[in-house]
This record gives sequence, structure tokens and C-alpha cells, in this order.
Amino acid sequence: MDTTGKRFCAWCGHPLTRMLAQGEYRLCCRHCGRISYENPITGVAGIILSPERELLLGRRATGETREGRWCIPCGHVEYNEDIRQALVREMREETGFLIEPVSVYDVYSNFHEPAAHTTGTWFLTRIRGGFCRSGDDVAEVRFFCVSSLPELAFPTDRLVIRRLIHEHLLKE
Repeated sequence: MDTTGKRFCAWCGHPLTRMLAQGEYRLCCRHCGRISYENPITGVAGIILSPERELLLGRRATGETREGRWCIPCGHVEYNEDIRQALVREMREETGFLIEPVSVYDVYSNFHEPAAHTTGTWFLTRIRGGFCRSGDDVAEVRFFCVSSLPELAFPTDRLVIRRLIHEHLLKE
């Protein structure tokens, strides 16, 4: 997309037009006939628990989506990057911790940003090194127990936290 808001075909460079294709209104190129699929962005989030069963959250930095609110540390998977490698990279960048992905905990479609539909995968993690420090797109990181949770940035994090509470993985 350029600064005028127009989108152009990745194959031939001509403008895209929204039209009926395969039963849905999609961005299509009238010149070469290709469909430009608007697929969700893949995201990862790391559930990092302290030995006391407190949850690590990051406060969104100035200029970031939902700045000032807190979230389970997360980020996007880069093109040609393995999802678990992306998780390790993002947790290192945002929290300072070197983590090991233990297992997929939950998966949700995120519709909170209309212009950028994402699919998020939350992983249970194990800390393998590093130290707690904020970085990248978070201004602060801190461990919280259930009774002191701050205002959350994303509705899907609330769903994950509810499940963690229900399964007694978080300290109440």
C-alpha cells in the first residue's frame, strides 16, 4: 500500500480493486487476474510464570498498539521464521529472558485491530537464562498475581488468563 491508501498487485504492480472472487469480496488485479489474499498476521505470546506462579506482563510502549496497557509478552513471526524460534526471539527482545517453549497453551484469532487481523499462539515457557528487563515495544515488564492484574491491552489475553486461573496455574 502506498501513502494514498491504494494497494497494488505484488505480481504486476497494477492497482487492486475489491471485487467478487471465489464467493467473497477480495482484492483483485484487473490487469493480471490474480487475487491478493488478505491473510492474518501470525503472532506468538509467551506465558512466563515466576516460581511463585505470578505472570509476567509487559506495559505497551509509547506509539505501540494500546500503549500504556499491559499484555502477555508477544510479537510477530517473521517471514521464513519457525514459530518457536520467533517466540524465543520475541521473549528475549521484550523481557530479557531466554526461554524454552514448553507447549502450545492456547490459540485465538485476534480481531481487536480491524486493519490487522492476527492469529496468536500462546506458549507455556520455561526460563533458561537472562534477566527481567523491558525492551523492544514494551516500556516495562513485571510479574503480577491475579489479585493485582493491571488493565490489559488485548481481549484474548483475558481469555488466556481466565484459563490459567481456572487451571490453578496462577497465584490468586
